[in-house]
Amino acid sequence: MTIAVGDKLPEAHFVEVSAEGPKPTTTADFFGGKKVALFSVPGAFTPTCSARHLPGFIDQHDALKAKGVDVIACTAVNDPFVLAAWAKSAGAEGKVVMLADGNGTFAQATGLTMDGSAFGLGQRGSRWSMIVDDGTVAQLNVEAPGAFEVSSADYMLSKL
Repeated sequence: MTIAVGDKLPEAHFVEVSAEGPKPTTTADFFGGKKVALFSVPGAFTPTCSARHLPGFIDQHDALKAKGVDVIACTAVNDPFVLAAWAKSAGAEGKVVMLADGNGTFAQATGLTMDGSAFGLGQRGSRWSMIVDDGTVAQLNVEAPGAFEVSSADYMLSKL
């Protein structure tokens, strides 16, 4: 079953990329008491993710904050070291928090997965964005396979 607006996020573990190094966290700890703009990419350093998805959230950081977003976060089925390198190369540090879902347990628990086996990627999180308000999904924008339209920072801003 796929998560929907009004649902609580499932309990899952992430590894947050921080200046101090990898930091384990949970959905309850990370999302509790905050309004978070969360987006998922199929993989760090992949073409659309690197050229459009992550840069859009970096560029719209201030506008999202002005609309009441406390934190902007990105999740991917990648390890925290890859996400740290990607954040650094993209200039996302200090703007977008990276949440590694290395085993894909969060992606599976939300039902927002894709099979990238044909491209050598295996099971991944699909491309989407959501507003999470104190652990509850307030907005959910899920892309059709291969598309990049409704999960962008610009689209999210238009709905806030």
